[in-house]
Amino acid sequence: MLALSAAFALVWAQEGHPLVGSWHGTWGLNVKERNDLTVIMLWDGKTITGLMNPGADGSKLQNASLEPDGWKVHFEGDLKDRSGAKLHVIADGKIENVTNLRRVIAGTWMQGSAKGDFRITRDN
Repeated sequence: MLALSAAFALVWAQEGHPLVGSWHGTWGLNVKERNDLTVIMLWDGKTITGLMNPGADGSKLQNASLEPDGWKVHFEGDLKDRSGAKLHVIADGKIENVTNLRRVIAGTWMQGSAKGDFRITRDN
């Protein structure tokens, strides 16, 4: 029993905040028009920070939050569209299968005036 408790504590300690980690998936206006999406989220004990699409065209996360009641996730940022113009992004989603290491966040995605959906899966 003691060994099982110790193993559980180790797993729990490694897991940490439910948003921490790298997430990959897509966002789009419909089923056929999809765009790759990478989100990296960190937790410092107070604030959720991170990046969307790390690299030259990426954005720091803004106004990131998690509402544990319903596992609602919100984050914003500024990404470039295909022409290179910056558009503000607002993402509102919900964590699915929160106890699974490969949990999913799915929800609505607004980029400028375009509204679609997104779905990202946490990497192990």
